[in-house]
Parts: sequence; C-alpha cells; structure tokens
Amino acid sequence: MRKKKYENFMISIEKLKVEFGGFVLFDDVSFVVNQKERIALAGKNGAGKSTMLKILAGLQSPSSGTVNVPKGISIGYLPQQMVLSDERTVREEAELAFEHIHEIDEEINQLNMQLANRTDYESEAYQKIIDRHTYLTEHFQMMGGNNYQAELERTLLGLGFLRSDFDRPTSEFSGGWRMRIELAKLLLKQPDVLLLDEPTNHLDIESIQWLETFITTRANAVILVSHDRAFLDNTTNRTIEIELGKIYDYKVKYSSYVQLRKERREQQLRAYENQQKMVAETEAFIERFRYKATKAVQVQSRIKQLEKVERIEIDDVDTAMLSMKFPPAPRSGSYPVIMEDVSKSYGDHLVFEHVSLIIKRGDKVAFVGKNGEGKSTLVKCIMGQIPFSGKLEIGHNVKIGYFAQNQAQLLDENKTVFETIDYVAEGDVRLKIRDILGAFMFGGETSDKKVKVLSGGERTRLAMIRLLLEPVNLLILDEPTNHLDMRSKDVLKDALKEFDGTVIIVSHDREFLDGLVDKVYEFGNKRVKEHLGGIYEFLEQKKMNDLRELEKTEKISSALGKDSQQTQNRLSYEARKDFNKSVKKLEKSVSEAESTIAKLESSLAETESRLSTAEGASDASLYTRYSNLKKELEQAMESWADLSEQLEILKTEK
Repeated sequence: MRKKKYENFMISIEKLKVEFGGFVLFDDVSFVVNQKERIALAGKNGAGKSTMLKILAGLQSPSSGTVNVPKGISIGYLPQQMVLSDERTVREEAELAFEHIHEIDEEINQLNMQLANRTDYESEAYQKIIDRHTYLTEHFQMMGGNNYQAELERTLLGLGFLRSDFDRPTSEFSGGWRMRIELAKLLLKQPDVLLLDEPTNHLDIESIQWLETFITTRANAVILVSHDRAFLDNTTNRTIEIELGKIYDYKVKYSSYVQLRKERREQQLRAYENQQKMVAETEAFIERFRYKATKAVQVQSRIKQLEKVERIEIDDVDTAMLSMKFPPAPRSGSYPVIMEDVSKSYGDHLVFEHVSLIIKRGDKVAFVGKNGEGKSTLVKCIMGQIPFSGKLEIGHNVKIGYFAQNQAQLLDENKTVFETIDYVAEGDVRLKIRDILGAFMFGGETSDKKVKVLSGGERTRLAMIRLLLEPVNLLILDEPTNHLDMRSKDVLKDALKEFDGTVIIVSHDREFLDGLVDKVYEFGNKRVKEHLGGIYEFLEQKKMNDLRELEKTEKISSALGKDSQQTQNRLSYEARKDFNKSVKKLEKSVSEAESTIAKLESSLAETESRLSTAEGASDASLYTRYSNLKKELEQAMESWADLSEQLEILKTEK
C-alpha cells in the first residue's frame, strides 16, 4: 500500500464560520484531525454535521476561517445521496477505484516499448527512461499492482455482493445496492481521510460488521456521521458534538460521550440557573435605585456589568423529556401469524422455501439477514400483496399497521404536517400532537409545512408517525430507523416496548433491536431460521457459527491440498493445543446436543401419550406444546447434525 511522509495532522480547522441568509451555523470553530483518529460527529438534525463533512471534503466553502490539508493527503467522501452511473457492471464500476494503477501500468508499457526500440544505451535520455521505469515499477508494486482484483473481490463480498453479482449491470440493482458500490470504490481507493455520512443506512447487519472491521483495522483517519449507536461505539475513539454553532470535543467513544455530555449539561444548567438568579438580582437593584442620585454610580456600574455578561444558552429541544405511547391495541387472536411450508419464487429465482413459523400475540420479533434474502418479500406475503405457495394464516381480529419506504408516497401532499397526524390521532393523543411531532423533528413552524414541500426523509418520518397512532395490534416495520436521529429512535423504541400488541421489525440497527425483540428470524440460504433470545445473543451465536464454518472450510482446503498428517506435523505447539481444544469443545457440544435431543424426545413422547386420552385431546395448550416440542426437536437435530459434521472433519484432520 501507499506510504507517505505525513505531517503531524491530517486536517486542521481554524476559526471556521458558516452563515446561511443571516443564520449562523458555525461560529469560531477550531479543531484538528490527527492520524488514526476515528471521529464521530454528533448533534441533533440540522446542527450542521453533513455541512461540516462537505466543507472538509472541499465541496463547500466556509464564510470565513480556514481548512488546512497538508500536501499529498487524500480525502474520500461518501454523501448520504449521490447521482449514480449505470453504464458498467459491478466489477467495472468498482475497478474505477484503481484508475491510477491502470495509468501507471499503461505508462510502464510505453516505457518498455521505448526501451525495446531504442539503441542509444549510453545516452542521458535512455538513463532517464530507465530511472522513470524503475520508479514506476516500484510504485506500481507498492500500490498492489496486478493483485488489486483480489482486494476488489474481498471488498465487494464484504459489503454483501455475491460473486455472481460481479458481472451484472449496476442498473439491475436498487439505489441502496448502488450506494454499496460507491462505498466499495471509496474504501478501495484507501484515502488518508475517510468522510462517511450515514454509511450504514443501506447495509445489513453482516455488512455493517464487516465495515466496522475495515475501519478499525485498515483505515487511517475517519470522520463519521451515523445514527447507529453500536456502529459508532465499535468504530470511533473521539466524539465531536456540534451544538448552537459551537463544538464540544470529547476524546472518548460515543457511549462514554453520552454520559459526559449529560454531566456537562447538568453543570451548564446549574450555571444557567445561577446566572439567571444573578441577573434578576442585578435588574432588581437597578430598578429599585434607578432614580436615586446617591446610588447613580452603583446603578451605572450594575448596568455595565449586565451588558458584559455572556449569556449561557440552553438547548431546550434537546433537554426536553418527550415520550409517546401507542393507543391500546385491540385484542387479537392468540396467534396473529402462522406459516407452514411457505415458499416464494420469481420465475426460476427461488427467494426462500419451507418457511414454517408461529408468531404469538405480544411477540416482538426481528427479521434479519443479508439484503436480498427475502425479509421484505416475506412481509409482503404476510400483507397479502404478492402470491406464494404454502399455508399462511392471519389470526382472528388482527389489524395490521405496515410501514415501508413507499408509505411516504401515499401521504396527502396538500395537508400540513400537523393536519396529517391530527387526521388519524384519537383520544388523549390529540392533546400531545405537537410534542410527538417535536420528538420526530417536526417541532415549531415545521409542523405547519405542507407535505409537498418536505424532503424524502421527512415524508418517511411523517408516514411512520401517522402509522404509529392508528389503533392496530400487529405492527410490521420495514427499516423504520433509517431516517431517524438518536433521540427520535429512543422515543420510538420506548413506545414499541410499551406497545401491548405484536411487532415484526425488519432492521439492521442492532442498538435499536437490543432489549426490544425477544426472538430473531434469520434469513439466508433460501431458508428462515428461528433464534430464541435477543439480537446480541443471536450475533454472538452467529460469530461462533461463522468461526466454525471458517475452520471447516480451511480444514477441507488443507485436506485437498496436502497430506493431512504432514500438515499437522508442521503445526506449532500452540496451534496443536488450540486444535485439540477445538475438538474437545465440539465433542462437548455434540454430547450436549444429544442430551437435549433425548430430553425433547422424552417430553414429546409424554405429550403424545397425554394427547391420546380423552381429557388431553380437549386441551388446546397440549397441542401447542406438542407443536413447539416438534419444532425444537427439529432444530436440535439440525444443530446436532451440523456439529457432528464439523467434529468428523476436524477428527479426520487430527
């Protein structure tokens, strides 16, 4: 990779000021970005985070102040939205990141031709060609040379593309997937400073984890804007908060910043209260003695004192404790959604098959997995929007509230923001409409705007608020947090926790799902797999599974390549110890799985015996128990088979 002789900083910002039509966005802002720093820009919507990134990228000029970038420092910028080209395949588009390598390669080829055709070997001109050829060849090798294709493929795979996607035209992909291509190009260029504005909005959980690893292990300086708390915590080590035109610099990761910010605000509030008390006392003195000649000097002194006071400002919107509750959900049947052997194909393309699941009343579940694995497709099946094969039943008295990105297009453009919500709100909620709108960034005059003048993101947020106020008992939310800031997400999450109906959430936001869902359905390999527990329990299990799969792949490759005993002999003592530990761990897991299967089979036999009696046959709960036990047994058998296969492969290599 490239090596540069850097100065002590990547970017230096001095006395920055930005004004828009008399409104001051930044005033006298200064800070420095150093090597290896990974910075989160924090602040409410409209504080100027995206504007700051544009200024650092050189796409926007400040009203005054300077942005210093040392010579030779490269900056890469990923905006939230961009105009995308559709003229190439995925691979060809990603290869544009290596244009500089192609240019060097072309010049080397031209120099080779000159060296082959010229005969003035002793001339100064010939020596200059040799020197230039040597320099370019070394530079070419240092930058990856002809090996860049491997790096390109690793990056595209990490961001969720399949090898079969590489030669497909980019025009076949959605806007979100094309944004991934732009992100891939940016990462492949390996700029010295990465500026990323909401990079996770179009990524699934696995791709986000890959990006986290890339940033923490391979990036140099990074400045991020994101509303994904977990992503910020896993990637940044410094947080710069933008508030009321000023910045507050915290040399800590995001979660630590939140705590420090709370403490700072408490101090700020105490200082504000003390100042207000002092101002009130001073004004009272002035008013009391304004017309007494004997106190004229003291009065003038107090007036000048007040004029010099630098007033402490408090951001009332950020400190306001707003909350929102759903209207009571109408009671539904015990099982809002039941599926048996559901499959969906588009022509020859199989999306998923043999999906069987039961969602009980009050369940809060997450649909997760790579994009394109069928999460939104299954939601559309539940909604009855598309045909499918298999059995899918919606329970008694189920009233569905559905949020998807296209909901924003269904709003009445001639209504105001307030009227849109007032139209669906019922009961006491109507008294809190202004508060609810404020919680979702529609405070003040914004609530009187017409829908037709709102941006796409604003319409999406408004559509969600409208949906959440309707009296439903099954909420289906498809990527609900993409256009919400931290505060709005907290309001939504708290409301969903208190919601007494059933919730299905399609999301990649781990922090949002944490503590909210109690079951995870994983989409992948044309199947849907149930995982009991929360999102972090699921992710921990996935990491273990992925590690085992990696081990298995490496062992198979090793067996195919060379004699297994020779390979084992070459292992160091530590490697052999780790290898044996893995075998023992798998043996224990297989034994535990067998024990679990034995218990489940015993419970199933007992339940079958009770169902065979007249009393048992009339007990509906026994049928539910029997169904659940069968499902658990199938999952346990599948897990045992997978573990046994891995153990067999490891023992073969031992």
